[in-house]
Amino acid sequence: MEHTNQQKARERSHVRRFFAELGPGLITGAADDDPSGISTYSVTGAAFGYAQLWTVFFAFPLMAAVQIMCARLGLVSGQGLAGVLRRRYPKWVLLGACALLAIANTVNIGADLGGMAEAMEMMTGLPSLMWLPLFAGLIVVLLVWSSYRHMARVLKWLTLVLFAYVAAAFMAHPRWSQVLRASFIPHIEWTASYIATFVAILGTTISPYLFFWQAAQEVEEERAKGRRTVHARRGATDEELRAARTDVLTGLVLAGMVMYFIILTTGATLYETGQRDIETARQAAEALKPLAGNAAYLLFTVGLVGTGMLGIPALAGSAAYAVTEAMHWRGSLDDRPRVAKKFYGVLAAAVALGLALNYLEVNAVKMLFYAAVVNGVLAPPLIVLVTMLTSDKKVMGERVNSPVLKWLGWLTALVMTAATIAMIVV
Repeated sequence: MEHTNQQKARERSHVRRFFAELGPGLITGAADDDPSGISTYSVTGAAFGYAQLWTVFFAFPLMAAVQIMCARLGLVSGQGLAGVLRRRYPKWVLLGACALLAIANTVNIGADLGGMAEAMEMMTGLPSLMWLPLFAGLIVVLLVWSSYRHMARVLKWLTLVLFAYVAAAFMAHPRWSQVLRASFIPHIEWTASYIATFVAILGTTISPYLFFWQAAQEVEEERAKGRRTVHARRGATDEELRAARTDVLTGLVLAGMVMYFIILTTGATLYETGQRDIETARQAAEALKPLAGNAAYLLFTVGLVGTGMLGIPALAGSAAYAVTEAMHWRGSLDDRPRVAKKFYGVLAAAVALGLALNYLEVNAVKMLFYAAVVNGVLAPPLIVLVTMLTSDKKVMGERVNSPVLKWLGWLTALVMTAATIAMIVV
């Protein structure tokens, strides 16, 4: 009896330890399912049914490799991605990387704000143009006067509503033989829409802002432990690297599950009923009707707004981290505004520019989709830089990439580049 109690105590201890180690990777995985991602997966399922379910399994090792490299870079170097670029490469490389990030993030922020505002219009009847500045202002105020960590603790629970797609998938009674075939046997169509959707899927799962965000958050974790200087943070133990890998993989598994079931559910509902060209958030919400009936709109709205409140701070924050590290300014989301004015100025400017994009009157769902395409086009050069830096002994010491991790990095850049070229040609 005593032996059994000790065994149960050890098991509880392992479980507590597992969840205690989850941090930047879990939050990054949750932020990966932002409104742009939700919209892209909904468009994919509506347009092609189950045909692109295989991309979930195809993309997972690629995005896992890139995010693990970014986590290792932050842990071992003691700096964010832009900080390492500043010390290791010419200025034009650093400025080019920051420019790519700024373009991708501005479009993504604008798209996410638009998706959130349209979801609220769907629920309340009040115009989306009224909600846009409210959301933008609320996010900036919360980040300046609170902290992203506090926001994330609350808001990440809102993303659990997305798991309604899991239940909805079963209640929609999909053709499981077709689902299994589509999941493991790639189906490719050489059409502009299919390839653009494939690029968008890669772009929303392997996004430039996640690279900068992951490395920066690993540095923040080190600072929280009292390691305030780069020298104090440099280096990482086997245990720290193992914990970071577990953290990243856990977050990405959750992100991949949500991605899979959104495509499956919209494929089983919207595609099967002929609603194959999603123009509004209302149409995307129809996918939840098998589960929630008229409450589908509420679930979809809460999910879209919750993930937007989680994702936009990561987008704006990654831009602020990149610029402040590139310019060698002080600043982080844990600093008060009076000591990090430039950091918060960049963050506010990123949200303001994204807000301005919405007044161009681009359809919100299409804008969310196009944001994913932009990410897919701009990500490869940054993936090349991440792979080179984490394979460089001058940066990583003896903690350079394993051959598998290095070649997965190169493969990711190659696949995304080839997909972009194919999209342009087709």
